[in-house]
Order: sequence, then structure tokens, then C-alpha cells
Amino acid sequence: MKQKSDELLDRFYNYLAVERRLAANTLESYGRDLKKYLVFLESKSDRTVITCTRHDLLSFLNHEKKYGLSSRSRARALSCIKTFFKFLVQDGILERNPMQDVETPRLEKKLPNVLSLAEVEALINAPDTKKELGLRDRALFELLYAAGLRVSELMSLTVNALNVEAGFVLVMGKGSKERVIPVGEEALKWIKQYVLEARQKILRNKTSRYLFTNRSGARMSRQGFWKLIKKYCLKVGIVRKISPHTLRHSFASHLLAGGADLRSVQTMLGHEDISTTQIYTHVEKERLKTIHNKYHPRG
Repeated sequence: MKQKSDELLDRFYNYLAVERRLAANTLESYGRDLKKYLVFLESKSDRTVITCTRHDLLSFLNHEKKYGLSSRSRARALSCIKTFFKFLVQDGILERNPMQDVETPRLEKKLPNVLSLAEVEALINAPDTKKELGLRDRALFELLYAAGLRVSELMSLTVNALNVEAGFVLVMGKGSKERVIPVGEEALKWIKQYVLEARQKILRNKTSRYLFTNRSGARMSRQGFWKLIKKYCLKVGIVRKISPHTLRHSFASHLLAGGADLRSVQTMLGHEDISTTQIYTHVEKERLKTIHNKYHPRG
């Protein structure tokens, strides 16, 4: 029966990759969640993918909650499992989807962490641009904040994706969907300087199609970027917790605070659902509340 389950999973992954065109990272996430559910089912000797019920899924979610899985992670796992069973129905393996009515766990409202304008300025100015890697890091931070890219998008950018003359970057986002994002003059200035003065020296006469590389000629990794941002935050005295997407969050929050409309920010961020973008309006409201409480005489 395990072989049967493995065959179904392979067909499902092929469907996600070919028909849904999901990115490799998303496929890996689906794989982890599904395999965890299958291991749980295997612990119940009389249950399989074909015979499991709604009750089994609820038991699995309660089991994950008991062992500390957050509501957001459980919601993601539930979405993955429901999509899998919907596929089994579409493929004629099941007559009905026993999981379709299972409700998504209530999510805690977690506001993204954003930097202040002063903190962004300090972080972007932190690299030593007299050094080749410092110039690369300055250009990297400038572009990340100017375009609000995901870190994975930034690391995947090719040299040809950036149109310096027209002032935009072509990004391949989630689900292999392209979007065009404007880039400001300050960021373009530093990127041009990096390309002209530092990039080839970093490559040491190797070739690479990626805009941002390490000395081996490979594109920078997410882990490499994470180490960079932690190093520069420490350098400028930003001690609070940040994430690899902190500059992306700051980009969105600062645009909305400056009067940008929500739909435009949604387009630039590459969000399918505008409700995902709306979280940044809550960030701005919380910031205003903090200012009011701090400075109002009856705050």
C-alpha cells in the first residue's frame, strides 16, 4: 500500500509542477506536509490515503497542535492535504473529497516586522563601498528596498532582467508569474556602479548570468543573504528581531504610508489576493497608535 501512496504522490507532484506550475520551494513544502500526514496515517494500521476520513485529518491537525505547530503552519498543511484530495477526485481515484469541509484553523494576526525610514537608511549605508563585496551589498540592499522583491526573487535575478535605461526590473515570481517593477534612480546608480566596478572582480573572470554572485561565480544563496543582513544590522545597532523579508515588508509599509494605493502595491509585491497586501495597512495603523500613545498628553 505504501507503493500505491508513493505512486499517487508522484502523480500529484507532477500535476502541481506541470499544470499548476508551482515553484520548487512550494513543491518541497507540499511534500513535507503530505509526508508528515502519511506517516501519521501509517501509525493507524487500518488507514490509508484511500480509506482515511475527515476524522483522521482532524486527529492529525490536533496532533500537530499538541506538539506546537502554529495555526499558520497547520493551515498551510490543511490546504496542501485538501488540494491533494481534490486532485484524487479529479483523477477518478476517489468519488468524493472527504476533506473539503474541514475548516481552516483560526490564524493569529501577526503583523510583519518593518524598519523605520532611519533604520532602512542606516542599513543601506552600512556596506563599505570602497570594497568590491561592499559595493555588491549596497547595490543588493538598494534594489531589494527599491523594488520590494522576495529574497528568492532577488537571488534569482539575471543581468538581463534589469533594464537600467528604462528603469525597471523583470521579476519571475511565485508560480512562474512575471511582473515588471519600477526601480528608482538611487538604486539604479548603485547597481550600475556595482556592475561596472565590482561584479567582474568578484567573479574573478568567471562568467555568470546572475546579477548578484559570490566569488565562486554561483548566485548568492538565501542563507548567504541572511548572514549579510544580520551582519549589517549588528554593525548599525539594529538589535530587534528581523527576517530575510524585512526590507520587502518595509518597502510595502513605507509606500502605503506615503500615500500609494493598495492595488499598485499589490501589483508590485506580486500578491494574488489583495487581502495579503492589506496586512500592511494594519502595520501603519499600529504605528500611528504607537505615536499617539507616546506623544498625546492622555495617551
